[in-house]
Amino acid sequence: MTYSTDPRIVLTLDAGGTNFVFSAIRSNSEVVQPVSLPAAGKTLDDILRQILHGFEEVKARLPEPPAAISFAFPGPADYSSGIIGDLQNLPLFRGGVALGQMLEERFRVPVFINNDGDLFAYGEALAGLLPEVNRILEQAGNPKRYRNLLGVTFGTGFGGGIVTDGKLFLGDNSAGCEINRIRNRTFQSFDAEESVSIRGIQREYSHYAGINSRSCPDPKILFEIGTGQRKGNREAAISAFRAFAVAAGDAIANAVTLVDGIVVIGGGLSGAHPLFLRELVEEMNRPFQTYEGKPLDRLEIRAMNLEDPGQCQSFYTADHAEIPVPFTGKTVFYHPGKKTGVGITRLGTSFAVALGAYAFALREIDTKKLSDK
Repeated sequence: MTYSTDPRIVLTLDAGGTNFVFSAIRSNSEVVQPVSLPAAGKTLDDILRQILHGFEEVKARLPEPPAAISFAFPGPADYSSGIIGDLQNLPLFRGGVALGQMLEERFRVPVFINNDGDLFAYGEALAGLLPEVNRILEQAGNPKRYRNLLGVTFGTGFGGGIVTDGKLFLGDNSAGCEINRIRNRTFQSFDAEESVSIRGIQREYSHYAGINSRSCPDPKILFEIGTGQRKGNREAAISAFRAFAVAAGDAIANAVTLVDGIVVIGGGLSGAHPLFLRELVEEMNRPFQTYEGKPLDRLEIRAMNLEDPGQCQSFYTADHAEIPVPFTGKTVFYHPGKKTGVGITRLGTSFAVALGAYAFALREIDTKKLSDK
């Protein structure tokens, strides 16, 4: 269900390290002008009062009371219990903060908190890349359908989420799809996030350009340099994004081996995909070697770049054969080509997170109602 016509309203929050942006969604659309407040404060109480104030201000603008509050918040956290742990970007959160319970006491509605990578994946699975893929397959007369999705976000950090058959995978410890903790392919003692992040690209550019990392431009400028839109060390920029692509492709290949679904990429760095997506998909398909030195497919499925016209056409084209059923005289269709598509967010990262938060809250409420009956 996408809840695209549901009349209920859900309060949402985009919690960044700099600003808190509050809004409300009904029928997959914002119903108020978002309210932005600074995330800074001298004490934890200052920040918590900002959160209460932001939700109160949005609630006052609504045509009717909200059905729930649902939003993404940085981890580590016990999301199912609404308790936030020790945060890096918001260092005043320490020792466990019962944020969900605080909001439930104040607003008297259910409160749902999740990781932003999880909610990004959920939004794209319900109303973004996944339904687009299945719609195009249907239009092409291809009987193949996809039900699973791996969502990843590239930005300050490296996040992820898994949706299988319409349900968000959360794990037993609120730690499902923490893809950033996969081992770094290039730097074996590091996690993948050290390369698959803004700091990773800047570190690589500084290395190739021979400059101090403190004077490295931000990734948007590096992208413009790498694409020839701005003067600078173009080869260093291209090499930096290539190193990023290799680390990201290796981590995603490890994850998709277990998920076996479509891959969608979001986050602030996703807009730079012309400089990294081709190499990322190539890395996913780069073969292993056996002990005897023979090539071995890295994946049992073939990863294909959905932003490349040629690979996109091949992905959507049905490749089946009619084979005999032994001893019967009958035939059946066999689909030997196992494929996955890798594409860029169709909704935009922030909106995908908001839609994921909205749908997650309503689905949890509806599931509880059915359970109570």
